[in-house]
Amino acid sequence: MLSMLSPKTQHRIGWLLTALLALLFTASAAMKFIQPAGFADGLGHLGWPIELALALGLLELTCTAIYLFPRTSVLGDPYYTQVLLGVMVWGGLYFRNPRLRALIPLID
Repeated sequence: MLSMLSPKTQHRIGWLLTALLALLFTASAAMKFIQPAGFADGLGHLGWPIELALALGLLELTCTAIYLFPRTSVLGDPYYTQVLLGVMVWGGLYFRNPRLRALIPLID
């Protein structure tokens, strides 16, 4: 199925997925800076003290920046454990980087 897509289309899909993730990660970091009502309760439910919110937001923005730069992109993504986000992260890299597609070809 992937072989039916042109390399240009694959590259565009990769950057679209990457942009969506970057927006999601940036919004998540912004919530850590803004700390809207109920945020402290949510963070506390996860077992994290509110004092770490700023540091977590900065870490999240740093990882997002690393993910966006092609030379360091592979290093910037393993901080999320949700399967869907993981698939989107690697999907974005896979579709935008022909070297990665050559390294890990998908079977049609």
